[in-house]
Amino acid sequence: MRKMFAVLKREYLSAVRKKMFIFMTLFFPVLMSLVMVLPTLLLEHSLGGKKVAVVDGSGQLRDAFTHIGIPSQRKAGGNELPVDMKIEYVDASRVNAAEAAKPLLERLTSRNDNKLDAVLVIPADAINGSKAKMTFYSRSATDLITQQALNSAANRAIYRHRLIDHGIDVAALDRLTRNVPVDAVQLTRSGEKKGGELNFLIGFIFAALLIIPSLIYGLEIMRGIIQEKTDRVVEILISSMSPRQLLIGKISGVALVGLTQVTVWIVVGLGLATFGLTTASMAGVNLTQFLRPMVFVYFAIFFLLAYFTFVCVYAIGGAICNSEKEAQQLIAPISMIMMLPWFLMFAIITSPDSSLSVAFSLAPVFGPITMFVRTLVSEPPLWHILLSIAISIGTIFAFFWITAKIFRTGILSYGKRPTIPELWRWLKVA
Repeated sequence: MRKMFAVLKREYLSAVRKKMFIFMTLFFPVLMSLVMVLPTLLLEHSLGGKKVAVVDGSGQLRDAFTHIGIPSQRKAGGNELPVDMKIEYVDASRVNAAEAAKPLLERLTSRNDNKLDAVLVIPADAINGSKAKMTFYSRSATDLITQQALNSAANRAIYRHRLIDHGIDVAALDRLTRNVPVDAVQLTRSGEKKGGELNFLIGFIFAALLIIPSLIYGLEIMRGIIQEKTDRVVEILISSMSPRQLLIGKISGVALVGLTQVTVWIVVGLGLATFGLTTASMAGVNLTQFLRPMVFVYFAIFFLLAYFTFVCVYAIGGAICNSEKEAQQLIAPISMIMMLPWFLMFAIITSPDSSLSVAFSLAPVFGPITMFVRTLVSEPPLWHILLSIAISIGTIFAFFWITAKIFRTGILSYGKRPTIPELWRWLKVA
């Protein structure tokens, strides 16, 4: 036990003293926030700064593009385009719309300050023509968001004109086409809770916090084992302790590093949450509708289960390989399989009680991540949670037994990477 603790202490202290550990501990939540928020900000900025031209062959859709961004002039239920989208409206009712668009299309390929990002051409028979079709020209082949926004604004205006032409009063039209907002509510056995987009985002954030540390420190264990094999340090270590003691010490030490980091994140998160709860309560918003106290208990449990599942697999990779490149080639396809819940996260979050979600939450390896997400966005039966925990613990013990067997033989094995039949012989002999 004393020798195993010495390995644990060495692994822990060597990791927490690194500048990268301190940096990631303090700034990883900030980096995660940027990863979540930055794409949205970039998307909004890229869409809002667009310079587009609308060539209206009907000459009746000016209001759809000139009242944008002015709340007092927006039509009820109308489409809202970005306020800072610069739109040039061209009335082509007295000329051919295609001819009127030609000088504007030349500005699409221009590089001066007068350039355009997109041009929407609306035919003269857009309101009453049965076969009318708008044409969207763009500098980018994938500018789908701008296309959809302009198309939606034009079509809503066209619907409006069609209804007015059929004798419907403008005031009545505004009342009839007014959108009714939806308030999402999750109904559970413990009562009503707020649902909607925020729960969706929280599910992805917590799932990332569950997976990323497991991957990072799994790689650290693999690199550490390979480095000790390469430097022949492991031969000295094995002479003074058993391979099992070395393995337990290394995995426990690195596990403690990960737990230290996640604990800091949780403490900081709880501090921010407390501040947010106080501020939100003063504003009349109850944030406990989105995050229950049991969420953090489940997070701690399933983090440990996912963590030890991943690190055992990476320890096997380090024990049977002789270089980091070789280990990465071996582990890469295995990691892809183990991360299936992340790739299916959208389906799991949106349908937490589907057959797919239930099967993954009760399956070995996939259980910790999937079941935690289910507890976050829904209220699965208690026996599902307990069974998932039991299966995960059994999986960890099985993986640890296999890891210890392979580690005992593979840690002193050099040269060619063993084949599957050779690994089976190691399991029987060790």
